[in-house]
Amino acid sequence: MLDRRWDVLVVGAGFAGAVMAERFAADAGLSVLVIDRRDHVGGNAYDERDAAGILVHRYGPHIFHTNSREVFDYLSAFTDWRPYEHRVLAEVDGRCLPFPINRTTLNQLEGLSLASEEEAEAYLQAIAEPVVPVRTSEDVVVGRVGRALYERFFRGYTRKQWGLDPSELDASVTARVPVRTNADDRYFTDSFQAMPAEGYTALFERLLDHPNITVSTGVDFFRVRSALDFDRLVYTGPIDDYFDRCHGPLPYRSLRFRHETLPVERFQAAAVVNYPDEAVPHTRITEYKYLTGQQSPCTSISYEYPSGEGDPYYPVPRPENQARFRAYQALADALPDVMFVGRLATYRYYNMDQVVAQALATYRRARR
Repeated sequence: MLDRRWDVLVVGAGFAGAVMAERFAADAGLSVLVIDRRDHVGGNAYDERDAAGILVHRYGPHIFHTNSREVFDYLSAFTDWRPYEHRVLAEVDGRCLPFPINRTTLNQLEGLSLASEEEAEAYLQAIAEPVVPVRTSEDVVVGRVGRALYERFFRGYTRKQWGLDPSELDASVTARVPVRTNADDRYFTDSFQAMPAEGYTALFERLLDHPNITVSTGVDFFRVRSALDFDRLVYTGPIDDYFDRCHGPLPYRSLRFRHETLPVERFQAAAVVNYPDEAVPHTRITEYKYLTGQQSPCTSISYEYPSGEGDPYYPVPRPENQARFRAYQALADALPDVMFVGRLATYRYYNMDQVVAQALATYRRARR
């Protein structure tokens, strides 16, 4: 099957690879081979039913949200949606409080009675410790909510997540997390918030269900690349691996999970509970029935443990890492028949919708 000539070879069957494959096959009418070293499609968004019949995310919770009508409409051709607005709690001082921080969080944590956005903003300004210029993740948070809230909600969680203190991380890391003066307890405020009605794996199977697409899982690109015959390549893996790490390895953070099924209908009060305390080894617990809407007398959860070893999940945002990436990007730019797409190939901390948008834009440029 792999010994024929292909118009396009796609390495990786996550969002970046699947969208590129679908476009080249359905829109351009080209023959496409998709390979993935894992034994399934879907990348880190892969989900499956566990022994209890509950749909769980093997690689941690993936919550779809976007402000892009184009991305939502594109994916809607391959899935129906279940409306879902994500909510997260953080366990602080023995209590589970809304996160991101909002007016309710402040009132419950500090015993306040802030009644309006203006009162909440005045309180935050009173406790803030502005830093000029803002360079690090610590600067962002301390400058907005002061050191006490920074220590309780952000510092320990960030140190566990990244293996670095927020003072060592780019400002973009914590800038992603808003602080609100209203009582909106949703984690996201995007225009489109929903979960694929039958799960992500079913969405990917439909994306890749085209007569011009052949999918082969359990295939390592670096072991078979010399035997494959193709005109163009879409590469979605780590960019440093593609170039044999000639400029040195790019750092990534990984994750490991402990999945459990419990004989209770509900385990916690929200889909995700964060644990900022460094004394707690996991960063968060996810309860999947909130995401799927399933009914069951039991429930399935996962504990999440960040790690410096394992499959790459998150590029580590530090200036020296970006400088190294730019050296790899210069090599990539010199390869006109290779498209580097996705979080790992472009060394960026993208959400799912951003990966889809990047893939669609990359395809449009390739079609010109």
